[in-house]
Amino acid sequence: MKPNNSSGVLLKLMAFSIALGVLPLSSYYGSLHYLWEGNTIYSAITAVVAANVVLVSYIITATLEEGKASKAGSPSETRKER
Repeated sequence: MKPNNSSGVLLKLMAFSIALGVLPLSSYYGSLHYLWEGNTIYSAITAVVAANVVLVSYIITATLEEGKASKAGSPSETRKER
């Protein structure tokens, strides 16, 4: 990972951390009052799904970012080096 890219990585981490705190809570209370009309079980399931969506999207983003960094950081072997 490049030093100039670390601020972007930190911003992504902060954004996903905030989303992990806000999205499940807002989806719980929003679905409790507007979608499921007071059913707490379905609202809790909605919140768990929202949290898992945030986690999976963070993992995918981190994996794709790591793949880009490894491709850019390591040049391929040339015929002369063999």
